[in-house]
Formats: sequence, C-alpha cells, structure tokens
Amino acid sequence: MAFSSLKEIMEYGKENGVHFWEAVLLDDMEERNVSREASFQQMRYTWNAMLEASSSYEPSRKSASALTGGQGKQMEAYCEAHMPICGPFMGRVITEALKTAESNACMKRIVAAPTAGASGVLPAVLIPYDETYNVGEGSVLEAMYTAAGIGQVIALRASISGAAGGCQAEIGSASAMAAGALVHLRGGSGEQITHAAAMALKNLLGLVCDPVAGLVEIPCVKRNVIGAVNAISSADMALAGIESRIPPDQVIDAMRAVGDKMDSSLKETGMGGLAATPVGMEIMKKLRQIQD
Repeated sequence: MAFSSLKEIMEYGKENGVHFWEAVLLDDMEERNVSREASFQQMRYTWNAMLEASSSYEPSRKSASALTGGQGKQMEAYCEAHMPICGPFMGRVITEALKTAESNACMKRIVAAPTAGASGVLPAVLIPYDETYNVGEGSVLEAMYTAAGIGQVIALRASISGAAGGCQAEIGSASAMAAGALVHLRGGSGEQITHAAAMALKNLLGLVCDPVAGLVEIPCVKRNVIGAVNAISSADMALAGIESRIPPDQVIDAMRAVGDKMDSSLKETGMGGLAATPVGMEIMKKLRQIQD
C-alpha cells in the first residue's frame, strides 16, 4: 500500500478517520504484515537507539581522521555558561545535532533518519522537545511515524541519497521529516504537517553534497545543525497558518529535478564545493599520506 504522495496519506486519513501518523502506522502493518504492537515495538526500538546515541556521547572520542569530535560538548558548555543568542531550547537542539552527527563520524551507534549523514536532525528536535515539554514516549512515537511517512514519500518520489540528489536529499529530507514531527507534537493538522515539510525542504533546495576527503564529517556534522534549526522554524510557520505556495508533493518533485541536474562533483564524490577548496584539498592530501 506504500503511499506515493503526502496528499495520499492525508486523503487516506480523512477517508478512514485516522490521523496522519496512524495512516503511516497502518501502512507499515500492512506492508510488513505485523501487528500494531509489533510495529510500535520497532519504532520504540528506534527511539531508544536515538536516546542511547545521545546518552553515550563521548566528547573525548575522535573520528579515525581526527577531524571530528568534541564539538557537541563544546556547544553544551557554552550553553551552560552563557545564554545562547537563539535561546536555551535551540541551544539544546544544536548540541544534540552535533553530538549525534559526531557519534556517526566516530562509528558509534546512531539511527539513519533517513541516512547516517543526516542522523542528527530528528533526534536533535525530538529529544530536547520531550525533555522540555515531557510529552511522553507515546507522543514521540506518533511523531516518528509522521516523520517516517514523510521520508518514505520523499524516498519514493525523489531520493534520500546524497550520491543521487546531493545533500538536499539527506539533510533536506531529514529536516522535512523533523518539521512534520514537530507539527504533530504541537497538535497541528495533516495539512500543516505537509506544509511544514515542504517549507523545510524548500529552504534547503539545491544543497550540495561536498564531503571533504570523501568523509561524512566536513561539512556534514554542522549541516545537521542547520537541518534541525530549519525544521523548527518551518514547523512554527506552518503552525501559524503559513503555507507553502508550491504544493508539498510538487516541492519533492522539484527536489528530484534539481538533484538530477546537479553536477556529479557536487553529489558525494568529494570533488567539488568545499571539498575542492585549498584547505579541503590539503586535508585530503594529508589523510592519504597517513593511509599510505
């Protein structure tokens, strides 16, 4: 039954009297032929893995390249010592995004949501939100079903692969998923969920995938931060009643078209963008010398 559009999810919900998240749940039950509880158990397992990625963060641990590590702790210390310009909640979001993305670079256990390179976006908004508002596991799992539905449609209509569509397909998709999840947690409608996702994706349309030395570290870690922050602003706009002038499914289609036209040097090859700067090339050279 896999949904081919966000509009289809909403229409199914209206026809069957269920919320956006539950339409996705029912689809999972049918697709995998599992019970409601079995589906929830799998989603609970995923949520617990996100929590573990946060709680097991090691600030002293460096990636194999030594390019990544410790910045999550650095941001956390800053937030504890000062009032962040963006406020305490957003400070926590930035911290969580850095922690999870760094854990991925350090080969620790993370959740690909929808990819490993974008693993810090969804937990960066869900963990601080639950801590701040104490919504409980049930509501968080519903939000994750909402995010999963958005991600599934993007994967089907466009791509979640940096190699196929650039970073817009990874961070952009993750940001859209997180925006929709937040709207659900705030009691928004199905329409608001899809418009939040559309605005988040539009804001990152054209984002290239240019990993320095071909590693998912620079600029990937910090892009998880912008994906999370973008999700929050998009969710708030949607909750305020602001809509994407371009229909959500058409935004996804546009992302695919942009990705198809993107030069191969900007799609995970490590040959263009930041990877091709003098410092980026020097980093790659040094790492190759070490490997040799």
